[in-house]
Amino acid sequence: MDDHGVEVDKVVNAKKETIGADDGLALALKSKRIYAAKGKKIVEFATRAGRLHGEASEEDLRKAIIGPSGNLRAPSLWVGSTLYVGFHPEMYARML
Repeated sequence: MDDHGVEVDKVVNAKKETIGADDGLALALKSKRIYAAKGKKIVEFATRAGRLHGEASEEDLRKAIIGPSGNLRAPSLWVGSTLYVGFHPEMYARML
């Protein structure tokens, strides 16, 4: 992040401070956009007033952002009003 002039406000060790499925979903719904890396694809969700906007369901969002452990997938980054979940080089290139 330093190479791109991005200032990090807070870093959380996901192994020590987990965010469970319900809290992860609530966190995601506070954002305006959510991008989640799913294998080689990037899935995008939009929200309005704390609800998903468009055809995606909360279950679709949950499957995209919650890992097999039942916690919010790492890495997760909150940038402005956008949440990025998982790792995909193209997704990070868009962000930077």
